[in-house]
Amino acid sequence: MSRDIDVLVLGGAGVDTIVYVPELPLPYADSYMIDTGIRTRAGQTGDFVALGLVALGLRVHHLDMLGDDPEGDLVRTLHREKGIELTAIPQPAGTKRAVNLVGPDGRRLSLYDTSRGHDDRFPSDTVRALSGSSRHVHVTITQPGAHSLPLLRESGATLSTDLHDWDGENAYHEEFAYAADVVFLSAAALADPERTMRRIADRGRAEVVVATAGAKGAYLLADDELTHVPATPPPAPVVDSNGAGDAFAAAFLYAWLNRETPRRSALYGTIAGAHACTIPSTETTAIGLDDLLRLAATP
Repeated sequence: MSRDIDVLVLGGAGVDTIVYVPELPLPYADSYMIDTGIRTRAGQTGDFVALGLVALGLRVHHLDMLGDDPEGDLVRTLHREKGIELTAIPQPAGTKRAVNLVGPDGRRLSLYDTSRGHDDRFPSDTVRALSGSSRHVHVTITQPGAHSLPLLRESGATLSTDLHDWDGENAYHEEFAYAADVVFLSAAALADPERTMRRIADRGRAEVVVATAGAKGAYLLADDELTHVPATPPPAPVVDSNGAGDAFAAAFLYAWLNRETPRRSALYGTIAGAHACTIPSTETTAIGLDDLLRLAATP
């Protein structure tokens, strides 16, 4: 079977409205004057992973559901401008959207609209055709991805997923965690990151589990050994953490698919994640391959 796609990204397309606020948490007030502007732009987790992979030279295809609405048009335009192949299944309920509040230190609070698409499913034939043509599939934890997991395992492609701020308890995330070969998650909501990481590896298929920890770097579980990977210093002032985890995942997968070690792959991830923190949420820019390799080679 021909594997013409390096990475198929499943789900996670949508738009965010970005609001820079004076502090987080935001104290109650009747109103705030936002002199930095309020902007809606295309880009949620699947979009950003796809963008990061394309910027590193991989052949990427993105599959998700989009509405026939202005938000869907923004997503289609982003993919067209960035050279990301897109298969958009019609979503009558509309395109996914969220509001991101961003504080002065770059921290983010995301408000996700979950009022639509509770039982969305991708057409089985489409999933089979695209996954069968892919070396690897990155599955976001949106509902259509959950329904597609059995078909993806049949495809022969390796799988990855990002559990984001999973608390280690919510049962919804477990199906993704135990089906993937590479599992990313944030350590932010975990009382004991190592225990959760080992549970993922013991109960599922994962050969690598990575828990990102912001300025503390990341924790890597591979070959039954837990390793701390220090953070890479940002190349410019930190302005926004939005998309840093997606950038980490994209760079890690680039290295892993090119047969780098898990430790080396995690280094690539920290470099891309640090770069992403210097990019405002209102922009959609990913680190390029030349810069990534140069920084990875720096002693």
